[in-house]
Amino acid sequence: MRERLSYYIKRDSALHRLNPLTKIILTLGILLVSLISPGYWTAHALLIFAIVPLSFLGRIWREFFSSAIRLIIPAAGFIFLMQAFFQPLGETVIFKFWVLDVTQESLAFAFRISTRITVMISAFTLFLLTTHPSELMSDLTRRGLPGQFAYVIISSLQILPQMQSKARTIISAQRSRGLDTESTFLCRVGSIVPLVGPLVFGSLVEVEERAIAIEARGFTSTHVKTSLHEIADTKFDKTLRWVLLALVILSLVWKIWQL
Repeated sequence: MRERLSYYIKRDSALHRLNPLTKIILTLGILLVSLISPGYWTAHALLIFAIVPLSFLGRIWREFFSSAIRLIIPAAGFIFLMQAFFQPLGETVIFKFWVLDVTQESLAFAFRISTRITVMISAFTLFLLTTHPSELMSDLTRRGLPGQFAYVIISSLQILPQMQSKARTIISAQRSRGLDTESTFLCRVGSIVPLVGPLVFGSLVEVEERAIAIEARGFTSTHVKTSLHEIADTKFDKTLRWVLLALVILSLVWKIWQL
């Protein structure tokens, strides 16, 4: 079941059982290899042979493909069109549209960039769907990361689902008061102001309440903190992190060798 204030999907899978730090490095490793590697098909191979199988391994493929349809594909498609029409590369024109033309080189460049964007968003989507924010924060602070930095990271991961949850609550409350949010386009535009006001001010109040709660729990205390929930860090996690680091280094060496 989806948590109220995060994108985390609770499943019993090998991907979920990985240490949060391992999943961070896995995400960054996939991203860096796709960006650093000079191979044209590297990002495509990562998408087909790494990210998609990981979604099945984590048993969150339904949620992953749903996110792909709603977010990843539209974002990558927009990037593809912008790069294909406005990237001044090559002279082999495939077709023209008004004053714009698409060349074979710009099309290949757009395909590569949009695939990299797809890999980037997909990797972070897998991370958000399989990593609980509290586990990530506990593991990072246990490893010595200052609590303030860990809190900033967790807050960044939670801000969007929090805003979505609050927006749905406000929309339901405004509909119960007779606000029209589903008819014509002009009516929907006019209903934005009554929705944005409570959303912004409610978020500001939440920030103040959270700051008070953090101080009350001794968040800024310099004493060593303990946790009731220990995050496992197995030999497989440690080995996988070193393997991912080696892959990033090999990609960098390959990039330098091609220069």
